[in-house]
Amino acid sequence: MSAPVLPDGWTLVALESVGSTNDEAALLAEGGAAEGTIVWAREQTGGRGRRGRHWASPAGNLYSSTVLRPDCLAPRATELGFVAALAVSDIVPSGREVRVKWPNDVMVDGGKVAGILLESSIGQGGIVEHVIAGIGVNVAFAPQLPEMRYPGSALGGSVEAALEGLAQALARRLADWRHHGFEGVREAWLAKAGPLGATVDVRLGEELVSGRFAGLDREGALLLDTAAGPRKIVSGELLGRAA
Repeated sequence: MSAPVLPDGWTLVALESVGSTNDEAALLAEGGAAEGTIVWAREQTGGRGRRGRHWASPAGNLYSSTVLRPDCLAPRATELGFVAALAVSDIVPSGREVRVKWPNDVMVDGGKVAGILLESSIGQGGIVEHVIAGIGVNVAFAPQLPEMRYPGSALGGSVEAALEGLAQALARRLADWRHHGFEGVREAWLAKAGPLGATVDVRLGEELVSGRFAGLDREGALLLDTAAGPRKIVSGELLGRAA
């Protein structure tokens, strides 16, 4: 396939191998790289996921990190995880079941197809200087590792096509977020999440909280109906399959 076609004004930095695309994109951002600078590598030797977990990154899947400059206060930067998850869901081939799982995983046919890692730089006054949106998508194959809580799933097709589709979808979803705020993102995300009322478990450090999935609040926190009453969870690891 020819080189991926990116949205107007976006730039691709293509590498054969790198330790971490997030680290490479962060260096570029610190040097003034514009929003829409994408670092793409055929493989990563030091890829990582949320909570410092290793992210298996052999050649064949998509590993990319995009420089974003949202010009917002730090708390709003977390909204971009939902934006990125929706962008990934947009490139899933029709006919396959796609779900999003809080806070920012994407599931296809019951298996995890993507991982998203946001890393932000905060400047004076709490304004975000840049966000690096690391997005890994299983394309050719789905790694199956002992530590994975969910089976893997893969999109199929070419990495170049997945990258092109993801860049275009991310640009559209970012524009919607800028023009309409988080509420539209929240509604779109909930439409792709598991059913309200499903029982889920959330790990909060050493604590395990169980409850019924009650949606998201207007800042993106997970809402649970627990035996002790409603609970809002800002940071944690969802273990149930519904959301």
